[in-house]
Amino acid sequence: MGRSFESVRQGVARIADRWARSSRALKREDQQYGEKLVKLAKMHSSEAFMACDDPLEAAVFSALVETIKRQDQIELQMKKEGDR
Repeated sequence: MGRSFESVRQGVARIADRWARSSRALKREDQQYGEKLVKLAKMHSSEAFMACDDPLEAAVFSALVETIKRQDQIELQMKKEGDR
């Protein structure tokens, strides 16, 4: 039989599981942020699979896209509130 290689999707799942375990090791008040990071890593991972060969790169890319998107939403909301 030939060697089997882990797909990027499987790698992201493995990394997310590891990050989830790491989150539980954080201080109680920081655990929620680790859990959010795990969710963020999975949100855009399907799109990232197409461009990334490295599962860690796909997970980080996904988390960063969602973080920037949320930042833009907050800035837009602040601008709207400032225009009132």
